[in-house]
Amino acid sequence: MKLEEIKTKLNEYVGKKVTIKYNLGRNKFEEYDVRIKELYNNVFLVELDNNENKEIKSFSYTDIITKTIKINY
Repeated sequence: MKLEEIKTKLNEYVGKKVTIKYNLGRNKFEEYDVRIKELYNNVFLVELDNNENKEIKSFSYTDIITKTIKINY
């Protein structure tokens, strides 16, 4: 997948819920139910959908290219 394709795909889902599976290495994963908040040139922001407090995390587009994260739309 190319960078422009990733940005276009993510732009379709701004404000919508997706699931991100984050590869921590050594067969360890974290899974987040998030809402895509904002897109920037090099990173995008997501807001975790937990009820206690709103946490914002950022990921780079290269995380998707290198398969560090996987997004299920």
